[in-house]
Amino acid sequence: MTAGVAFSVIVTNYNYRDYVGEAIDSVLAQTRAAAQVIVMDDGSTDGSPDWLAARYGDDPRVTLRCLVNGGQLSAFVRGMEGVTGDVVCFLDADDRWDKDYLDRIGELYDSRRDIDFVFTDVNLFGNEQGIQGYADHAVDLGYTAISTWVTAYWYGAATSALSMRRAWAQRVLDLPAAFLATWRISADNCLVFGASVLGARKYYLPTGMVGYRVHGANGWWHARHRENQFANLFRSRTLINHYAERMHMDVHTLDLAKAEFRSKPAPGMDEAWRYAGIAWRRGTAAWPKRLDRALAILRHGMRQRRQG
Repeated sequence: MTAGVAFSVIVTNYNYRDYVGEAIDSVLAQTRAAAQVIVMDDGSTDGSPDWLAARYGDDPRVTLRCLVNGGQLSAFVRGMEGVTGDVVCFLDADDRWDKDYLDRIGELYDSRRDIDFVFTDVNLFGNEQGIQGYADHAVDLGYTAISTWVTAYWYGAATSALSMRRAWAQRVLDLPAAFLATWRISADNCLVFGASVLGARKYYLPTGMVGYRVHGANGWWHARHRENQFANLFRSRTLINHYAERMHMDVHTLDLAKAEFRSKPAPGMDEAWRYAGIAWRRGTAAWPKRLDRALAILRHGMRQRRQG
């Protein structure tokens, strides 16, 4: 019998002493134990380093690393140093997992060796309640490189609901030093956009097992994010372009939109319309060929909907 994948978990903390213990304990309580639990303290000034050392310093399951404050992306990058697991999961210090989370996503990674990136829904708790997710059912998203490049569509979730095979995490986080300052916060954009554009096969698996805490600090950030919409969209576009340049994507790549769409076993009509728009507006072919591709995508999407 083939052994299941081993998990490495990177927990990033900055001034969340009041929450980080609950996050770490939720990893240690998993029914499918993580091979590594790496806690990255990003230069906290609220006493987190001493508190973490006192609570987990003698726990062989936990590796503690204290950094000079460099931001979330820097903590991701440094956290990857020495990672040995087959799959890397990320967890923010103010969030938590239900005890069967790694077991649930592990079943998918074990059975689908072609899947590179798995994300799930999040349960809001704290100042807000509710569930946020890509869909109400599991979705094999196939490949999403062209769609992400053209439309900047977000095939992902918050940091604590993201996981990917180690080789993909290493590729995604291989970024120029200048990006560390640009993505001090909201660095999950790098994980989500990078995995898509570099060519990872993605899968959405709703589990109901990731708790996303809404509180004063991150509530303030979401408000500022909305206020600075252009600046954030511009940052995301330059990030996507960086990954696309690494893949040498050009106008000829856009002619493959139909093929990328067909990598999805059961695409919804929203996805069909998105790809039809790409096929019609972009690429090197004359308009009759582009129209034919767009209509073929829509017909395929409609057939899938009827069969589903």
